[in-house]
Amino acid sequence: MPLITPTRKAILSSIRPFSTTAGRFARVTDAGPSLSRKTPPASPVQAQPPVYIPLSSLLRRNAGEPKSTSQVVSLDPAVFTHPIRRDVLHLCVIHYRDGLRQGSASTKTRAEVSGSGRKLRPQKGSGRARLGDRGSPMLRGGGRAFGPKPRDFATKLPRKVIEMGMRVALSAKLGERSLSVVESLEWDGAKTKDLSKRLAELAWPKVLFVSGNGVPELLRRTAGNLQGVEVVSAEELTIYDILNSKRLVLDVSAVEWLERRYGKDALPLASPGEGLEFVQRAA
Repeated sequence: MPLITPTRKAILSSIRPFSTTAGRFARVTDAGPSLSRKTPPASPVQAQPPVYIPLSSLLRRNAGEPKSTSQVVSLDPAVFTHPIRRDVLHLCVIHYRDGLRQGSASTKTRAEVSGSGRKLRPQKGSGRARLGDRGSPMLRGGGRAFGPKPRDFATKLPRKVIEMGMRVALSAKLGERSLSVVESLEWDGAKTKDLSKRLAELAWPKVLFVSGNGVPELLRRTAGNLQGVEVVSAEELTIYDILNSKRLVLDVSAVEWLERRYGKDALPLASPGEGLEFVQRAA
């Protein structure tokens, strides 16, 4: 028999079960010291510093103008530095591609094919296999057994998962150094050849332009004949488009729209450029 000290005996005598159904769970009364675990106080969440990237320019710099890279633009870390979740991206891509399926494939069953419903031969006596009408799926020209019918392939995904997928996609582009921010997407030319040369100078072979104030008309017409170049608005931007492009180019209004739409503090959309911080880069 183990030796029980008075202190241990007092502790054991103060333990009593909650109920008969939960007799294995015990608690200590006020007579003895508390044996329950105390949860440590939660550490305060520290705000992440903003992310700074150099400001690019789609237009060529004129003589005497300062370089656009002399300025940097601040990005919301809640939107552009989210932890990478490949599982969330996979769910979002599958959800998007399921919604693109037409679901119009259709075949005829044995009840829908043309022809008589008369039995082709007697059930017994012919020495051959049993056979019904000419619409049998075993015969040529008969109906299709378990064939496809028009259906909706769209799947459901929670809204918060889709919003997280957008943050992850933007953060992945920033981590790959495939994200650029320009002050404006206004293009001054009308020829596709000029835009193609400018994209070659910037090393943007397969680029997705995103505008927050609607797609500029000249840029839309000029980039319409370029393979691998797409221009969309911020409201039309999808996770699949971001992942399918090699270079993502946002203008200032698009950054503002994305930060207000997918940021931690959801604010009403304001005028373009409001809330963004431009910092002069040190020489």
